[in-house]
Amino acid sequence: MRPAWTPTPEIIQHANITSFMAELGLNDVKIFHRYTVEQYEDFWQRVIKKLHLVFKKPPELICDLSQGVASPSWFKGALLNIAESCFTAPCSSIAIIYEDKNKNIVTMTFEELNQLSNRIATSLLNKGFKAGDPLAIAMPMDAFAVAIYLGIIKMGGVVVSIADSFSSQEIAVRLNIAKAKAIFTQNYIQRGGKTHSLYEKVQQANAPCVIVLPSSQEKSDLFTLRTGDLHWKDFLCKTTTPFEAVPCEPMAATNILFSSGTTAEPKAIVWNHTTPVKAASDAFFHQNIQTNDVLAWPTNLGWMMGPWLIYAAFINRAAIALYTDIPKDRAFGEFIVRAKVTMLGVVPTLVAAWRQTRCMEQLDWSAIKVFSSTGECSNPEDMAYLMSQGVHKPIIEYCGGTEIGGAYVSSTIVQTNIPSQFSTPTMGSDFIIIDEHGKPRTEGEVALIPPALGLSTQLLNADHYQTYFSNMPLSPEGKTLRRHGDQIKQLQNNYYVILGRVDDTMNLGGIKISAAEIERALTGLPSIVEVAAIAIAPPTNGPSLLVIYAATSESLSKNEVMKDMQDRINKHINPLFKIHDVVFVRELPKTASNKIMRRVLRKK
Repeated sequence: MRPAWTPTPEIIQHANITSFMAELGLNDVKIFHRYTVEQYEDFWQRVIKKLHLVFKKPPELICDLSQGVASPSWFKGALLNIAESCFTAPCSSIAIIYEDKNKNIVTMTFEELNQLSNRIATSLLNKGFKAGDPLAIAMPMDAFAVAIYLGIIKMGGVVVSIADSFSSQEIAVRLNIAKAKAIFTQNYIQRGGKTHSLYEKVQQANAPCVIVLPSSQEKSDLFTLRTGDLHWKDFLCKTTTPFEAVPCEPMAATNILFSSGTTAEPKAIVWNHTTPVKAASDAFFHQNIQTNDVLAWPTNLGWMMGPWLIYAAFINRAAIALYTDIPKDRAFGEFIVRAKVTMLGVVPTLVAAWRQTRCMEQLDWSAIKVFSSTGECSNPEDMAYLMSQGVHKPIIEYCGGTEIGGAYVSSTIVQTNIPSQFSTPTMGSDFIIIDEHGKPRTEGEVALIPPALGLSTQLLNADHYQTYFSNMPLSPEGKTLRRHGDQIKQLQNNYYVILGRVDDTMNLGGIKISAAEIERALTGLPSIVEVAAIAIAPPTNGPSLLVIYAATSESLSKNEVMKDMQDRINKHINPLFKIHDVVFVRELPKTASNKIMRRVLRKK
C-alpha cells in the first residue's frame, strides 16, 4: 500500500524525536533506534532528564542484570513514587477535560487533581490501609477514577485494575487473585441511555470493603450500602494539606492488571514504578505528545490503555479528555471538537463502526495532530477513512501489551505514514521474527529481546519465567529471547504488519481475551456437547471476527443457538464481543492429550 501521509519539514523539525536525536548528533530513525537498544543505559538516563522524572534518591545504576536479563532490576538504588512525576506541569495547567451531566465542558487543573489525589491517599491511611495493600478500582474512567488511581499509588498501595463491564463472576476472580483489601466503585452507570447497577454487581462478587461513589446523575449519595461499605462522602477526608508521597523501590508494585492467556484464569501482570516510564517515553517518541496537548482514548482502568493514558499524558505535561459514555455515536465526536483534542486514540472496531454509520462526518477535527490505533489488527481502508476525517492527519499504529507497558512496534511522525503498517520497533526495545524452528524470518512469531524497560518481571498467579522464557531459542547472536505471541510480517519497505496471535488468545474489540474464558461462558447449552472459540481475520484484514464451533449430534437452529450464545457472552463476559458465526460439527479436533486443536479450526 502506498504512503498516505508524508511529514513536512516543519513537522519533522518540531518533533520530540528530532530534538532528542539532534542532541546525539543523529538524524536517522533507524540509527537512533539501534542506539536506544545498544546503549540503553545512556538512553534511559537521558529520558529520565527529558521527562523530568522525580526521584527521592536518584538511581545508582540504570539496569542491574546480576540476576540475568530475564530478571532485570531497573533504576537500581533509587527511591521514587512515580505518581509525583505526574505533577511536574504548572499547577494552573489543565489536567482533565470532561462533560458534566448537562454536556457542559468542565476542566480540572493539575493543582486540583493533585489535591484530590492527596486527600484520597490521606483517607486511605486514615481508614487503616497501608503501603503495599492491593486496592481495586471498578468504575468508569472519569476524573474521580484518575484521582483514586494516583492517590492509591501515592500512599504506596497497589491498584487492582478491573473493567466495569465485567460480570460479578469475573470481578470476583480478579479480586481473589489480587487479594484486594478494598474496591472503589460507583452506585450505577449510565451508558447509551441505559442504567446499569455497578455497586450491585460488585456486591455479588463478594467484594471486600466497597467504597461507593454516587453516579454523576445522582443528587445525593444516601443510597443504602452493605454493612462495612463506605459512602464516598464518609470516606474522603476534608483536609487539603500536602501529602508526602511514600518513597518506594523502583521495582515495587504499583498496579495489577489482567491479561488473558490460554487458560481460563487471567494472568495477573504486575506493573512497578518503572513501567510508567515506558508508557510516557513511547508517547513522547511515537505519538509525539507535547506540553498542553489533549489526549483522548476511550478506555478503562481495567485495561492497560487506561493507566497508559494517565502516564502518557501527565508525565509529558499534557491533558486527558475523558468521555465515559459509548464512543460510537456522534456525541463523542462533538466532545472531541469541544475538548480541542490533539491526539485521538482508537481501536479499529470503533473506526469500522464510524465508517459504516458515517456519524463522525462533517465535524471539525482540525485540532487533531495525530491519531493512534491499538488493540487489534486494523483495516487499511478504515484507517485511510479515519485520516480523512481528521483533515488528513497520520495514524500512529501501536502494538504491544500489558506485559510490555506499552508497545514493541509502532510508527513515528517523522516517517511516511502507511495505513495499518508499523514503521519501527519502539525506542528502547527490540525484537526479531522467528519461525516454528526458532530461525529468523521475515514472517513468523515475535521474539522480544530483553532487557527492555517496561517488560514485566512478575506474575501473581503463574511462573513468569515459564510463561515468557522457557523453551525459547537464542538469537543468532546468542541473546536470550522472550515470548510474546504475535504473528508479524516485515514487508519489502521494512515496515511491519501484524497478522494476529499465534496462541489461543484473541483480540476482540481491542480487548485481549482467552478462548477458554469464552468457552467457559458457553458451557451447558442444550444439545451442545462442547464448544471451541476462535478468532479469524476477515479477508480484507482488520479486527478479528469471533467464530464458535459447537459439537452436536442434533439438528439445531443456528439463529437460536447464536442468540443464546450472544446473550451469555453479554451477561458473563463483555457485550462488546460479537459472534460472527456459529459452525456446527460432530466433534472437535483434539490432540492425543484431549486438548482442542484450535489451529486446525482456524485453517478451515
